[in-house]
Amino acid sequence: MRLLTAVFIGSLFIVSNNTLAEPDLKQQTIGYPQHTHTFKSAVLNEERTVVVQLPKSYQSEPNKVYPVIYRLDGAGNIPLASAVIERLQNNNRAPEVIIVAIENTNRLRDLYPTVNKEPQGPVGEGGGAAKFLAFIEQELMPLINKSYRTHNFNVIAGGSAAGVFALYTMQANPELFQAHIAYSPAVWWNYGAPVKATNSFINKSKDLNNYVYINIGEEAGLMRERYNELQQALQSNSLPNLRFFSDAFENVSHNLTSAAGAFNAYHHLFLPKQMPMSALSDDIESIDVYYKKLSQQWGEQITPPEAAVRQLGYNLVNMQQYERAVAVFKHNVKHHSQSVDALWGLGYGYELQGNIQQALIKIEAALNVVDTTYPYLDTLKETKSRLQTQLNKTQ
Repeated sequence: MRLLTAVFIGSLFIVSNNTLAEPDLKQQTIGYPQHTHTFKSAVLNEERTVVVQLPKSYQSEPNKVYPVIYRLDGAGNIPLASAVIERLQNNNRAPEVIIVAIENTNRLRDLYPTVNKEPQGPVGEGGGAAKFLAFIEQELMPLINKSYRTHNFNVIAGGSAAGVFALYTMQANPELFQAHIAYSPAVWWNYGAPVKATNSFINKSKDLNNYVYINIGEEAGLMRERYNELQQALQSNSLPNLRFFSDAFENVSHNLTSAAGAFNAYHHLFLPKQMPMSALSDDIESIDVYYKKLSQQWGEQITPPEAAVRQLGYNLVNMQQYERAVAVFKHNVKHHSQSVDALWGLGYGYELQGNIQQALIKIEAALNVVDTTYPYLDTLKETKSRLQTQLNKTQ
């Protein structure tokens, strides 16, 4: 009883309900422009407020579109998400994003799908999630898409009760959001109703192209038991396109799980521009498949970058998989036929494979497109001479 009461109390956030007029432009201290929208919701029959934070490049790149993160529980959660995503951006691990923070009015009503009947919680609360989702889908998202340059990659994130709602949206409309982040979701609610609903949804799904991240802190008792059931249901899924990640943090309180998990949540979510080796299959076309998915996330057409693909080839060289390395280097040249480095990489792969004649042909092709400013021109010429000498000895 004490534990669940503590969890419930910890899940309540005190939020201000400031009423503002038409979009009001403010500048956050870290340099991101913010707009506040307050409008009357016909679905909820009340006034609602959202805070929209735009990327730093929004004004300078008028043709660029951005993924959108819908963050439940208000604007107080924006700085953490901004800091994490900016650090990932600096390492080409995430795109710039628009963040939409939804302020609360009646939190328990809106975020829980069912009315709680379990005595260990607030009996009679909840049950308004379907209507709240209708507000988001029918009113809020159209407003954001009309007012800002968005593209169809939407993330919903929240903690505790808001984490329950994030998981509920996947069940109610699997295509509305492409990613669902639930920090310490309060799935103890109403005799574990959120766990039962998620488990049933997963078992009935034939395909689910989505991303789910959940975590938990030091919670114990029924909260932990029911969370473990949720984690097991998601972990044991047989859906090939469902990307699922979870964390358990010792000595981290319920209210700090969003801070503890934010990095992993977004680090796992966004595909990096440097394709990892784990994404490279025996089918070399997996490179194009990867960058197609990345382009869909980031909202821009990203051709497989020359340096990133070349690095895959070098990784295979280090693993002494020379045939696969040559295939990757060839793929790189297909996309970057006038790149000195791509041609040189392919020549290097042929050399290690023992095909000196083809290696020399590619080095000569690199010399045909190089200019005098290339910093390694002398080394490239020396490579040609060395390969020519080796070839002459075999003839």
